Parts: sequence; structure tokens; C-alpha cells
Amino acid sequence: MNQTNNSTVPVLIAGGGPVGLTLSALLTKQGIHNVVIEADEGYCSGSRAICISRRSQEILGWVGADAPLVDKGLSWVGGRSHWRDAEVLHFEMPSEPTQRFAPMVNIQQFYVEEFAHRAAQAAGNVSGVHWGSRIEAVHPQRDGVRVGIQTPEGAQTVHAEFLVACDGGRSTVREQLGLQLEGTQYDGKYVIVDIVQKTRRAVERLAWFDPPSNPGSTILMHRQPDDVWRIDYQIRDDEDPEEAVKPENVLPRVQSHLAMIGENEPWEPLWISIYNAKCLTLPSYRHGRVLFAGDAAHLVPIFGVRGLNSGLDDAGNLAWKLARVLRGESPDALLDSYSTERVHATRENIAYGAKSTEFMAPPDFAYRLMREATLRLAVSDAQVRSLINPRQSAPITYTGSPLNAVQDDRWTNAMAAPGAPAPEAQLHGRHGTFHLSSHFGQGFVCLAFGGVGPDLAELGVATFDIQPGTDAQSQAWQRYGLRGPDEPALVLVRPDGYVMGRWHGLDPSPLRAALKDTGVCA
Repeated sequence: MNQTNNSTVPVLIAGGGPVGLTLSALLTKQGIHNVVIEADEGYCSGSRAICISRRSQEILGWVGADAPLVDKGLSWVGGRSHWRDAEVLHFEMPSEPTQRFAPMVNIQQFYVEEFAHRAAQAAGNVSGVHWGSRIEAVHPQRDGVRVGIQTPEGAQTVHAEFLVACDGGRSTVREQLGLQLEGTQYDGKYVIVDIVQKTRRAVERLAWFDPPSNPGSTILMHRQPDDVWRIDYQIRDDEDPEEAVKPENVLPRVQSHLAMIGENEPWEPLWISIYNAKCLTLPSYRHGRVLFAGDAAHLVPIFGVRGLNSGLDDAGNLAWKLARVLRGESPDALLDSYSTERVHATRENIAYGAKSTEFMAPPDFAYRLMREATLRLAVSDAQVRSLINPRQSAPITYTGSPLNAVQDDRWTNAMAAPGAPAPEAQLHGRHGTFHLSSHFGQGFVCLAFGGVGPDLAELGVATFDIQPGTDAQSQAWQRYGLRGPDEPALVLVRPDGYVMGRWHGLDPSPLRAALKDTGVCA
């Protein structure tokens, strides 16, 4: 490490996975010096978390990591589910040409790590990631955290004003603080396999329940870049997990399934692992000067792809708040809202994830019976088929957040209510067409409809006027709840792309009061 013993850093990030590296890039973009400690020697191996949501693409876009991800990734066109040898579900991903990003992109986790790391370097993070280094001791103090680190050069001690634990499901930081995850762990286990094989299939989420190739199992398949298939299949409850991941047991099952679906090109395995679903969370993500994000804070089932995506949302929520506190622009109490909002989001994700898990990997005979009945009905009844498809990851509305400004009831919809993710809109300017979301991700933005917005520069708020000509497709005023394109209104969007408040008219007084009353401004 470049730091010497007893040196001080504003933010020390434990864990150089996709969440830790994205947080590092976001903080660097905000001008906050940070250091990442990662036990591995480099980026992860194997596909791991592979499905990147539209919201996650937006977050990566705030630091310039979206372009390489979009260029490399494969966007979903839809999905298919089969029961035995019958197709029981076919869905298409919602595709709106005016959206900035695809709804879901498949890409291996190590690419996300690489792109986020490059973004942090491009933003000026000179300290970067310290590979092959482990956090071994965490001592919270009044003014920060004293952290003992084992590095290739030997043991070192660093004083951090804040420590953010992004060190995964087996978090050392969590263990050092004596904290326990709470919730449910499921017994059903899935073997995960990456193989290389050329295919002409569309990029769809493919699922088989009780397929002839592997009777009694459930199989998921996703195409990935570099001609890689990701295959997940459930093993029996009586199978030994250590035996289940041995190549001599994995490869025949994979070959049987590939032959069944007509994928006959030569193939070879790349990576094998095993997984079981967990619905676990810490009750609080803030413990003084120590904060938790990603799998260190919560473990969410893979079904519905909420794990990594919720972790990136943690990073997007935390980065701007931590930056404002360290710059003295907001009181320390602002960080409490990070825990409040993200614990709420996790509990929502766990509720959806638990339902999906109980269908994909039934925990007992009653659930298995219910699933088989649903699948049987889905063969002939289209109304039942939607029950088969797990609800995909979506940004959670921060209902009841302490940062939500009070609004009246004169709005036409709740899409842009306080606490909701700010709706996208395609707009037109002097230099051509652009997306409204391209203005989010750095600081507060005041959207001014139907007139010239107020000057709020002294509050660190940028103002963006949306006139009828700018909103030629009438997307913005409709999605933000206005009654017409000329109706005057102000909408305050947070640095993480969430709506903080909206007010009729162009008087900035209630907006200013909201920033003060919610404790955002010191």
C-alpha cells in the first residue's frame, strides 16, 4: 500500500468486487479520495452475477462505465420456460426505442469489475485498489475507524474517516463488529456451470422444469459474451454438494441437456460452482462510521436477478450522501437515510425473491405440488403462465423515506412521487436528441416545467428547463404528473436519480425549505 502505518484516508472500502469498485468510482467522481482493499489478486473468476438491469446501467453510466458494458454485453430479447418437453411461457422484454438502456443485459461479473475499476482510474483515483490485501481487524472510534490490514508488504494500520464494507457474504468487517444477518436460508442447491459453445439462439432467459434431460431438476440458461453459456441446475436434496461439483458428475448432465435442446456444437467447461438461495439482511446498514453495502449487507436469491443490481443501487445511494457529509455540505445524520432507504429496498427485494425461490426451488412437498399444478395448467391456460415468470429486478420506491418532501394530491400520477426513481424521457435540444437521465448522477437537479427555473446554484442545485419544444414527444410532462406541457412546476431530483419532491408553480421557496427540513443541507 502507498499509505504508511497510522495514515488517514477519507473512505476505506473493504472489497474490490463490482459494488466496491463502483462505489470507488462514484466517490472519486464526487472528488472524494478513497482506497479499496481486496483479498484476491485481481478480478473474479467465473460468471457469477451476470444480469445487469437498466437501473444498474444508469448507475454505471454516471462514471462512464456504461459504454464498454453496452458494447460487450448481450441484451435480453425475452424469455422462455418449459415444463418437461412443453413450452409453457414465452415473454418479450418491454422494448421502448426512446429508452437509453436495454431492460436487462447479460455480461460476466468480472467485466463489470473491470469497467468500474477503469472508470475510477479515469476519474483520478490515484490510490486505487490494493490487491492481495486483507482486512484483519476493525476498531470503530469516535472520529473514524482504525483498520488493521495484512498486505504483501506486511501488516499496516490505516485510520479511515469512514469504512464501507463491500466484502461479500462472508464479510470480515461484519464478523469483526459481531453482527449477524437475519432471515431465511433455503436448502435447495444449484450447480452453476460456465461453458464455451457457439450458438445461434436469441439472448433469452431459458428455463426448464423437470426436463427429460435431467428429470426432477430445474435448469436455467443464459447466453453471455465470448460464446459462453451460463447453466444453473438444481441438484437433489440427498446429493452431496462436494460430489455434485466434480467435473465427472457435472459434464454428463450438461451434455444430456445440450443434446436435448439441439445444441450440438463442440463445447468445453470454464468454471463450476454451487449456490443456495438466501433471504438475509442486516437490520441496519450503518454502525457509526462503518457502513455496509452489497452482499456484506444483504443476501438476496438469484431468481429475479436482484443481488448485484441491489448492491449497485446501494453504491448509488450511498456515494452522494457520503460525499456531502465529508465535504461538510450535509450533517452526519444524512447517512442514516442510507440505511433506512436501502433496508426498505432489501426487504422488498427479499419478498419478491422468496416467492421466486419457492417456485424455482420448492422447499417442501406442498410447494412442489403447487408448482406442478401451476405448470400443468400453464400448458393450456395462458392466464396462468405469468405465475411462472419471476418478477425481474426493478428500482424500489423509497416509501416513507425521511428525505421525501410532502406533496399535494393534484398530480396526475405517482410515477414521479417523492421517493420514486425519476422517470426517463427522451428530449430535444440544440444539439439533438438526448435522455433526461443523462443529467442525473452527480448533483441535485431541479427540473423546471412551463417556464424559466430559479437559480439555485448557492445550494449546489443545477436547474434544467423543460419547455414544450424540448419535450416534443410529451413524455416528460406526462410521466412527471403534470396536466399539460405548459403547466409550471418544479421537480427536485436527487444525485442518485430519485425524486425528492415536486411542487406546482415556479416558486423555489418550498424546494429550499425541503432541502433544509429533510436535513440534506447543513
